Amino acid sequence: MQITAAHAEPLEVPLREPFTIATAQMVATRAALITIAADATVGLGEAACLPPVTREDLPDVMLAAERTLPRLVGNAVVSPEACASLAASHAQETPVLAAALECALVDALARSRGTNVAGLFGIASTTRTLESDITIPIAGEAEMMRVGSLWHSAGFRAFKAKVGKSWEEESRALCNMHASLPGLRFRLDANAGFTAQEALAMLSELRRHGVVVECFEQPCARDDLDGMAAVVREGDVDVVADESLRSAADLDLLVRRRAATSVNLKLVKLGGFGPSLALGLRALREGLGIMVGGMVETRLGMTCAATLAACLPKVKYADLDTAWLLASDPFVGGFASEGPMITMIEGHGFGVSRADVAR
Repeated sequence: MQITAAHAEPLEVPLREPFTIATAQMVATRAALITIAADATVGLGEAACLPPVTREDLPDVMLAAERTLPRLVGNAVVSPEACASLAASHAQETPVLAAALECALVDALARSRGTNVAGLFGIASTTRTLESDITIPIAGEAEMMRVGSLWHSAGFRAFKAKVGKSWEEESRALCNMHASLPGLRFRLDANAGFTAQEALAMLSELRRHGVVVECFEQPCARDDLDGMAAVVREGDVDVVADESLRSAADLDLLVRRRAATSVNLKLVKLGGFGPSLALGLRALREGLGIMVGGMVETRLGMTCAATLAACLPKVKYADLDTAWLLASDPFVGGFASEGPMITMIEGHGFGVSRADVAR
């Protein structure tokens, strides 16, 4: 497959409501849409930024794309591994862009061969249906209850609750939801906002009220592996590393320090689809659980992540909800959904098209 054109444009879609985590707030996606044309087909990738979770913001990605994309034209790729190598070599200083380039190249290569992404990677058996959680952003107690009630009435029972600012206030809000909305399972995500002591205090308070906590994602700062390990030892909870996992070297360190029992695979921080798949398989061999998630992404980014989850032999947590948080949907295809259940749609590549092109 030979690349004939490469293009980047801002992909800023308003959210229905502000998305607040311990370290940031967003009112729209902050992403670039990467388009690769090759062999009479087109591949798409989403470079989604969420500073400071990602070191790049949208202006950084657009500037890097302006420098990088023209140099891709004329290059040929013949394998998934070549897609990752080309993306990494041309955007090594901008990991979010490199990941989006890899996804766009993989999408184009699979389409050019008349297969889906799983087939391109030689995966014969995939999971067709996934249950996603829904994210409850940090807000006042009444607002969190309002948002939680809406999603509960839509059939969601796994709530990914953003915490990390005040464990006392956030515990009260979660206990209130637990008492009012039957059957909830919480996946806490502090986005590196707590100390180990604060995380453990929150767990103790929630359990005192009978709240079901499935896992605690990134309770402590990225480099605070001692704190992460303390929550593993003393928290009696599945500790999911997110910000602490950006590379294979990070995975080795997490295993060696016993600082996590699961890891969150996000394509934009791990180099795209192929590198994320390889790292996920390696994590499983190390005995770690898998969460597959994303940044604040559209249907395009969520389909790429859902495809990753479908291709892995075992995924504990699917966090594939952000396309449902947007005020509009600029894409079609990829997956269908009913409540929390996501069903993958068969198609070539990732199976996603721009809505304005598909009409």
